[in-house]
Amino acid sequence: MILLIFTCSGCGNRHPEMKEALHVGVVTYTQGDPFINAMTDKLKENLKSMETEDMKIIVSVKNGKDDQQAQNETVEEMIDAGCDVLCINLVDRTVPSRIIKLAKQNHIPVIFFNREPVREDLLQWEELYYVGCDAEQSGIMEGEIAADYIKDHPEVDKNQDGKIQYVLLEGEAGHQDTISRTDYSVKTLIEEGVQLEKLSYQFADWNRGQAENRMTRLISQYEDGIELVISNNDEMALGAVEAYRKSEYVPSKWPVIFGIDGLDSALEAVKSGEMQGTVYNDKEEQALEMARLSLEIFRGENVYRNQLKEGRYYVSQYQRVDSSNVDDFLKH
Repeated sequence: MILLIFTCSGCGNRHPEMKEALHVGVVTYTQGDPFINAMTDKLKENLKSMETEDMKIIVSVKNGKDDQQAQNETVEEMIDAGCDVLCINLVDRTVPSRIIKLAKQNHIPVIFFNREPVREDLLQWEELYYVGCDAEQSGIMEGEIAADYIKDHPEVDKNQDGKIQYVLLEGEAGHQDTISRTDYSVKTLIEEGVQLEKLSYQFADWNRGQAENRMTRLISQYEDGIELVISNNDEMALGAVEAYRKSEYVPSKWPVIFGIDGLDSALEAVKSGEMQGTVYNDKEEQALEMARLSLEIFRGENVYRNQLKEGRYYVSQYQRVDSSNVDDFLKH
């Protein structure tokens, strides 16, 4: 079997001895996001499995260092190095114009993933695609899981005042997932009949360490008065778990904690009871779709492209996870 070559210096040189070589450039927004890293690893695995004796696939992975200008420059380097398809997880979803212009000028299709460009930008050129999820759906599901748990466990209301005192850990300011997950999780809880009392909203930039620091301060401020923690993602939910592990409170005095993404460590926390639920963001399915699209675009085929919404959107479905079905997801 011909091995897949991973290179960090660009898309690499052509291999004249091969009949065909597909060069895929992947640029993420940062190197420090476990969910994005896991999805990228799956993408590489899928592309490797698609190699044949007549087709070599070379993958280059870089990150944008959480800076849009730096990401633009990295994309330009990959184009200069000879990429055939680009898979890009934008730093800032609102300003992809430079990347789109470069790709269009060089006739290199782009599959944006996880961070969806605004519709007007994605319509700038017919060779722009998006693979991801509907953030609104994840917020609704998180609210539903939390509401169901609270209804089934009246002891969540520790002070028995008829209201659930909660804090919310938000991702990145201005990010569409932050806005949708925040709004719809809380809205859904209220629609499900849960009486809420907001104690605090804290931005933690999707980061476990930042979330732990913020939760530590909140625990100091509210002591055992926090009954519910809603988090925009699992990394921040796990930061809350870590803050409580280091606190003076035994697990029976912890609030209930919910996240989104279905990271392995979060699934384990749900299984152990340190978290009560999460919403599975199917990174395996999305990575497979990106791999299929990359190969199909390169070959000029349309089997998968014909199934895309409006010819350019692939929307993966979230799935609810709690203690009743967590083992099914740990098998992924």
